[in-house]
Amino acid sequence: MSGPLLPPPSTPAPAAPPALARRGLWAIFIATFCELVGYFMLMPWLLLQLKDGGESTALAGLFAASGWVGVFFMTPFASAITQRLGRRPTLWLSALIPVVSTTGFLLTDALPVWFACEFIAGAASGLRWVLAEAVVAEFAPPHQRGRMVGLFETMVGTTFVIGPALLALVGPTSPVALWIVLCFLVLGLLGSLWIPRLPAAADAHEARVGLHGVWHALRAHPLIMTVGFVGGFFESGLTSILPLYGLALGMGAAAAALLVSASGLGSALMMLPAGMAADRPSLQQRHGGEHGARVLILHACALITLLATVLIPFVAGAPWLAAAVAFVWGGAGGSLYTLAMIDIGSREEGITLVNSTAVLVLSYTLGGVLAPALGAAMLDWAPVIGFPALLLAVAGPGWWLLRREHRRLRSGRRGRA
Repeated sequence: MSGPLLPPPSTPAPAAPPALARRGLWAIFIATFCELVGYFMLMPWLLLQLKDGGESTALAGLFAASGWVGVFFMTPFASAITQRLGRRPTLWLSALIPVVSTTGFLLTDALPVWFACEFIAGAASGLRWVLAEAVVAEFAPPHQRGRMVGLFETMVGTTFVIGPALLALVGPTSPVALWIVLCFLVLGLLGSLWIPRLPAAADAHEARVGLHGVWHALRAHPLIMTVGFVGGFFESGLTSILPLYGLALGMGAAAAALLVSASGLGSALMMLPAGMAADRPSLQQRHGGEHGARVLILHACALITLLATVLIPFVAGAPWLAAAVAFVWGGAGGSLYTLAMIDIGSREEGITLVNSTAVLVLSYTLGGVLAPALGAAMLDWAPVIGFPALLLAVAGPGWWLLRREHRRLRSGRRGRA
């Protein structure tokens, strides 16, 4: 892991015509927004339907997990499907499948069909996640890539709030909610159909794809994938168990639940400024170019995450600090993922970019899955020592690796001076 985050590209990425790129970005933003709002309305509705039908909490949990299994299953093969179909048809496919699976929920209450539909919807979400991130990063104007990726990630974050809020407004168990979900997904499909014809990927025929391509990307960029894991651990994973953490601190149920809002607020407020900072010419000039500026900000985010984690022993005596710590975890974790995506998008293109994005998504998702599993166990078994030790074991190595990379780049600049 002593090499750079990403090797320099062998050839510069070809730029799409400005009007084409602008229309494509608008279409991807609108389509992804509609699709995710529908998805985050759908999932709570389905779980509540299962509970109202007398199903056990364990079965409802397995149902929710089936969607994530679909994401894990599809993500490694996103590049192979994209290479075979092309980027625009693959985006169409990823928008069409959720419409079909939601229609399945409308037509039947049979549990096996619901599990199959949820798995298929999760697989489509994994495909969409990888490809939308890659296309936004590639077709954003080079001098505004940080701004556009940060804005996209912030938009994605708002859907986590808007979807459940709309469900609460309509009625958490209302049959009408499922039709509204379907309308949003259809709008997402129409937005995807508006995506213009994208330039053919320069590496469409020679790029490694599938599991071989994912393994190649992982070996080529181990540090950037470590960054993705840390980001997923602190932004997505810990958020899901923050209420348990609050209860362990002696907070009331309402205050403990609000820790999730604090984490989400930090994520929403910090990702766009982090991306905009990476675009600043003055920062790039002082730190050896775009890559050096991104490494500096990544290192700062990792340090902030570590410092917030070090505060955990003091939170026990001052529970009001928990909200501030959650805010920092969400914001810094989200910024780590955003900056990693910007770094990939600035150095790669086409199918190779899809491969690297797939590995970043897998790394982020792995962090998001392990954090609640291990964190909840530590809160149960050793809340005073085990829980802080687990978080330090993740935050510490991430900060140290980025610190080493930052020093390596700084030493290189001095050697050339």
